[in-house]
Amino acid sequence: MEQGRISWIANFIWGIADDVLRDLFKRGKYPDVILPMCVLRRMDAVLEPTKPKVLDTKKMLDKAHITEQSSALCDAAGQAFYNTSRFTLRDLKSRGSQQQLLADFEDYLNGFSPNVQDIIENFKFRNQLSTLSKADALGTLINKFLDPAIDLSPAGIDNHAMGTVFEELVRKFNEENNEEAGEHWTPRDAVRLMANLVFLPIHDQLKSGSYLLYDCACGTGGMLTVAEETLDAIAKKRGLQVNSHLYGQEINPETYAVCKADMLLKGEGTNADHIVGGAEWSTLSHDAFPAQEFDFMLANPPYGKSWKKDLEAMGGKDGMRDPRFKVMHAGEELSLVTRSSDGQMLFLANMASKMNAKSVLGSRIAEVHNGSSLFTGDAGQGESNIRRWLIENDWLEAIVALPLNLFYNTGIATYIWVVSNRKPKHRMGQVQFIDATQWFKPLRKNLGKKNCELSPEDIERISRTFLDFKETPESKIFPNAAFGYW
Repeated sequence: MEQGRISWIANFIWGIADDVLRDLFKRGKYPDVILPMCVLRRMDAVLEPTKPKVLDTKKMLDKAHITEQSSALCDAAGQAFYNTSRFTLRDLKSRGSQQQLLADFEDYLNGFSPNVQDIIENFKFRNQLSTLSKADALGTLINKFLDPAIDLSPAGIDNHAMGTVFEELVRKFNEENNEEAGEHWTPRDAVRLMANLVFLPIHDQLKSGSYLLYDCACGTGGMLTVAEETLDAIAKKRGLQVNSHLYGQEINPETYAVCKADMLLKGEGTNADHIVGGAEWSTLSHDAFPAQEFDFMLANPPYGKSWKKDLEAMGGKDGMRDPRFKVMHAGEELSLVTRSSDGQMLFLANMASKMNAKSVLGSRIAEVHNGSSLFTGDAGQGESNIRRWLIENDWLEAIVALPLNLFYNTGIATYIWVVSNRKPKHRMGQVQFIDATQWFKPLRKNLGKKNCELSPEDIERISRTFLDFKETPESKIFPNAAFGYW
C-alpha cells in the first residue's frame, strides 16, 4: 500500500478523536480510546469471515464439556486470536438505547480470546465506556470506525500496512503529548542508528536461520520493529531467509498494550506471545525471560529513576541473589547492585547476562544511557563494578555521544553503549568513543524538548565512523586499561 494512503487512513482515525472525544476527555486521554478501538475494529474485520465457524466450534466444545478451547477456536478463526460473542461491531450499529448498546458492547468485548483480553485490560478500555455511553458517544464512535472510507479489513489493508497505520497513530499521539512521550517512545532516528550499530558490523556474517531480538524496556515496541526491519533488509539484500523472533518486557500497562496489539495487528501472533508486561512485570525484580539468551538486544531504559521498590522485593542489597546482578569475575563475586536512586545500568547488566555464549556471532547490544553511567559510583560500588565487568571481559566496543535535545522529554546528554561478546580482532582490548554531538539536523518545530534529529546522512556518517574504527577529531580509541583504577 502506498505511504500516502497509509497516512490518509491514520489521519482519518486521528480525526475521529477530535470529532467524538472532544470535551469528553482531555487530549492526553484520546489514545486510551482511539488505540484500543483501532485494534478492535481491525480484529473484528479480520475475524468476520470465520465468525460462523468459531461460533459453531464454541457450541460443539461446550456441548462436549471441553474446557481448554483456545487452540481449537484459534484454528477455527484462522488467527492467533478469536471472539466467541454472537456480535460483530456491525451488529452493534443499530441499538435502540445507549443502555442496550453498552450491555451488548461489553458482551462483545468479553468474547475475545485471553491475549486480546490482556490488551483490553492493560489499555483500561472498559474504564472509558461509562463516559462514552453517558454522552451518547459510543454508537458514534463505532460508526466512525465502520466508515467505508477506511476499510480496515484484510481486503482493504494488509497486515504490514495496518501495523504501519497503528504505529503512525502512536507516534502522532506521543508527539501531541510530548511531555510524557519520551518515557515510552524513543525517536525513530535514534533507533535507526542503534540498529545500524548492532547489525552493520556483522552484516556479512549473517546466515539464513532464526534470530532472537530482545528489548528489556520495550515501551510501544518501536525498537523491536526497527531492528526487525533492519535485519530483514540486510537479509533480503544478501538473499538470505531470516526469521526474527521478538521478545520484550514493559512495566507500563498502556504502552505494553500498544506493543502487544501492534504485533497482533501485523499478524505476528507468536511474537505477541513473547511480549510480557503490565504493572507487575518490572524487568529488574520480575525477569520474564530467565536463562534465555538473545542474539541482538536494543533498549532505552529509564534513567535517573528510583528502583528502591524493586530492590526491596529482591531482598535488599544484602539479600540480593539474582544471578544477573551477582556475578563471578576474576575469581571473586562481584556485586552489580547500583544505588537505589538510579537503576539504568542494571538494565545493561540484565542484557549482558543474556548474551549468547554459544553461537559464532555471539550477541550484540545497543543501549541508551545518560552521562551518569560513565562516571557514577566509586571503586567497588555497583556502577563501577558493571563498567569493570564489561571492560575487563572486553565486551564494550564503543560509546557514542549523541546531540543534545534529541529525545522528547530530556535535553541532557545521552549516549549509546555498544556491547558485544564477540569483538572483532581489530577492536580487541580497545574502546572507541565517538563524538556525534554536532551531527544533526535542526527541526523546524520542537517536539517537547526534541529540537533536532539525525538525518539519514548523519546516521550514515556515525555508522561509518564506527565501522572505520580510526582516530579522527570525532573518534578516539583507548586501551581497556585506561579505564581502570590504579
